[in-house]
Amino acid sequence: MRCQKCGADNLENASYCSVCGYQLVIGDSPAIIYKSYAGFWKRFGAFIIDSIVLVVITCMCAVIAVVVFGAAMFSTLFSTFLGAFLAIIAIAGYYLFAIVLGWLYFTLMESSSRQATLGKMAMGIVVIDINGNRISFVRANIRYWSKILSSFIFFIGYILAAFTEKKQALHDLIANTLVVDN
Repeated sequence: MRCQKCGADNLENASYCSVCGYQLVIGDSPAIIYKSYAGFWKRFGAFIIDSIVLVVITCMCAVIAVVVFGAAMFSTLFSTFLGAFLAIIAIAGYYLFAIVLGWLYFTLMESSSRQATLGKMAMGIVVIDINGNRISFVRANIRYWSKILSSFIFFIGYILAAFTEKKQALHDLIANTLVVDN
C-alpha cells in the first residue's frame, strides 16, 4: 500500500506508513493520524512524567507498608537476628515491587489500545510498530527490557533518538518500534 503523504511503499496490512508515520487510509475515514516522529525532548518529557507517576505510586505503597508492618519493624524483634532478616526481606521486597511495577506500567500501557503511558499521553505521543500498528505485549516487553541496554554508557541509547532518521532510541531499534506524534 502506497502512503498518501510521502509515497513510500508499505505492507498491504499496514495501518501507518513505516517511513513518515502517516495513517494509511483504508476505507473512508482514518481514526487517528500520526503526523511525525516524536522528538527527543517530547520523549524526555514523557519519561520525566512517567518517572514521577511511578515514584508517587511506589512511595504511597511504601507508606502503606510502613504503617501496616511498622510496628513489627520497631519492636524488640528489630534488635534480633530475625528482626534484621525481616528488615532485609522487606527492603528487597520493596525493590522487587518497584521493578515489577515499572515493567507492568510500561508494557501494559504501551501495548494497550491507548498505545502510551501517562507521560506519553500528556506529551501527545504513542508507540507503534514499524508497520504502524499497535505493539503487542511481547514487543512491549522486548522494548522495555532493551531499555537496560539504552541506559548503558551514559544513556547513549536514549540519546540516539535525537540523531536517528526516525527518532528511534536503541530500544526502539531492537524492538522495531516507533514513537510518533498523535
